[in-house]
Amino acid sequence: MHRSAPRLARILACATVPVVLVAGCSSGSDKSDKPDDKKAEGSARPGSPSTSPTVEAAKFSKLPDVCTTLSGKTIDDLVPKAQSKKGKALPSADTNTSASCLWSGLDGFDYRSLTVSLKLFRSDPGLGSGDRRAGEYAAQQASRAATAGKVTDPKTEKVAGIGDEATTVSAKQKKDGDDFRDQTVVTRTANVVITLQYDGAGYETAKAPDAAALLKDAKSAAKEAVGAIAKGTSSGV
Repeated sequence: MHRSAPRLARILACATVPVVLVAGCSSGSDKSDKPDDKKAEGSARPGSPSTSPTVEAAKFSKLPDVCTTLSGKTIDDLVPKAQSKKGKALPSADTNTSASCLWSGLDGFDYRSLTVSLKLFRSDPGLGSGDRRAGEYAAQQASRAATAGKVTDPKTEKVAGIGDEATTVSAKQKKDGDDFRDQTVVTRTANVVITLQYDGAGYETAKAPDAAALLKDAKSAAKEAVGAIAKGTSSGV
């Protein structure tokens, strides 16, 4: 009884102390107490702070005015007699992250349509870096271009020298009896994806445009748009 008295006194004293301090009051020489002491110590220790995953910061935080990514000269060359050289901005909920601009024109019986679409991806710890997310989206866009509508004979090719990565999709399409040549360039520059669609057709007695020439012009315009993203300003109209 004399040996157990000090231990009993300690237990009674600890009963009036907050639970978080129990581990500090449960020390003793009795070996049978040690396993419980370790459990108490473990429960009393504050939890280690959780470490949030980190991702590389995105290069671009917003988009330039999409209708200023191509110069007036480029529009004159690619879309002769465009309805508006400044282009038509298409509806968007947030032009800082997603925007499109359309130019179209009819020169005699030669029709041309050019659309530039921009999509910005921000870095997110739960979703990944902006660059990686943009790369995934670019692959999806190229796939859609090859299967959209009633396109036939699509040809997809990886190309160098346009942004960080680029893919071209060349296809044909018949609309209301007229033969269209569709050229799409999907390119990624850091965390921004540019999808440039360039279509041409010859109405009445006019011949369908040369697909190779259209693709060459589409690539050149895509390079210009990449440069506009890098500058963050318009290239001038």
